[in-house]
Order: sequence, then structure tokens, then C-alpha cells
Amino acid sequence: MAIAFFNGKWISPEELVIPIDERGHNFGDGVYEVIRVYNGVPFTMREHLERLEKSAEAIRLTMNYTVEQFEELIREGLQKSGLKEASVYLQVTRGIATRIHSFPDVPSSTSMTIREAKPLPQEYRDNGTKALLLEDERWKNCYIKSLNLLPNVLAKRTAADQGCFEAILVRDGLVTEGSSCNVFAIKDGTIYTAPATHKILHGITRAKLLELAAKMDIPVVEEEFTPDFLKSADEVFLSSTSMEAMPVVQIDDTQIGNGKPGTITNRLAEAYRALYLATV
Repeated sequence: MAIAFFNGKWISPEELVIPIDERGHNFGDGVYEVIRVYNGVPFTMREHLERLEKSAEAIRLTMNYTVEQFEELIREGLQKSGLKEASVYLQVTRGIATRIHSFPDVPSSTSMTIREAKPLPQEYRDNGTKALLLEDERWKNCYIKSLNLLPNVLAKRTAADQGCFEAILVRDGLVTEGSSCNVFAIKDGTIYTAPATHKILHGITRAKLLELAAKMDIPVVEEEFTPDFLKSADEVFLSSTSMEAMPVVQIDDTQIGNGKPGTITNRLAEAYRALYLATV
């Protein structure tokens, strides 16, 4: 069953607990993480929690729990839920205080939900997906996994309205990332992806896929590239906790490669699957 946690108490996800003056509600003043659970085991949990800690530090937010305490909470929640295939959403905000812009001197708020995972349709992986290029209108510190996701939400909705799975964002003529994922191009056997700067989220899945590519002797170049380069690639794929390695076969009106998921993309997807299955 699904279960939730708010400031020290396990509750039902349907229970109303967030006060009207909660800063996550009023300002989006907080950070979050999503962790995938396979067969009862949270995959790359430590990496996600360490990124949560870094995001909190970047916005000068003091968390009430350490990484180790969060790990125990997640394990406790999974035991209470009984779920084996689950998605953990963890959020920390600056807390509850009268609505003013300046930081209040109050404890941070911590909430978490543990729900049954809903894998993406297998046909997306078998046949590939479509993406839409859009201007990147987000703030300049995208490496922080903050709650301020309105530009991402609008980009994702715009893509969906045009029959696309994802929006790929472009800033100053260069590809950054997707609205909720990292972006990769493969050309002449080499993987290209934007470097891990402040312009993109430093994806946990991204890092694991690059590690796997190195072990498989697939060359990787971390540098910025143009939309034209992306469209001329032999293969394109996206990565995130929920997507894993997701092939893209069309961008705007341009077919990618032969219009089917590519060989290297499929190899990486299988290697990633083997990696998390080895932990359960």
C-alpha cells in the first residue's frame, strides 16, 4: 500500500497535513529527490540523498535529517508499505512560517511518499519516442533539484500537446537537457552529452550510464552541442530515474538515424537494467 511521512509521523497519502503557510507551498522554497525501488531495494539511494544534501546546501537550507537517517526512514517506510516495486518521493522545504520573502528562523519540513512504481510503457523502449525542441526558460542553477519546476511543467505540457514524449531544451543555441531528464546524442560510435555544469541537473542515472559506457569501451564526450548536431545524430536517448535509458527516434519533424532505437542505446539500456537487477 502507499504510505506517506510528514515531520516525524507516518500517515496516509490522502491525509491533509500541509499548513497554508508552508514555504514549499508559498514559494517553492525547497528541494526534492525521487528514488526508484526494485524488488524492495532502493537503487542508488545514497547518491540521491547526497545530491539532496548538496541541493539543500546550495539554497542555504538546513535539513532535519542526515543522509543516514533518511536511509533508515526510507527502509522503514518500505517495510510499512510492503511494496517491492516503488517510487520514493522525498521533499524538504524551509518550513512553516508567516509568508515573508526573507528566510525564517524555523525548522525545515520533511515529507515523503512511497507509492507503487508505474513503469513507462514497453512500447516506448521498443519503438522509441518523439521529442520537441523548446527554448530553455529556466533559472541559471539547474544543478539544484529545487521545487521551482513551472518552466519544466510548461515545457512538458507543450511537448505532450504536440504528441511528443519529452521537450528537449535549448539555451543560447545549445542543447542543455530535457524538461525532466538528461539528453545524449550518439554519432559515429561516440556518446555526446552536455557537461555537468550549473546548466543541467547532475543526473544520477546519467552518471551510471556514463560509467557503464566507459566499462563497455564506448567513447564519451561531455561537451555542449547544437540542435542541428542532435538531429544529425545516429542515435539519441534520454535518461532519468523513471526513464532509465529512453530512445528518441524523432525530434520535431526530423527522423533520428533509421527511425528505430539504436544499437548502442539498447546496449546501455540492457547494461543499466543488469546493474540494478544485480542489487536486488
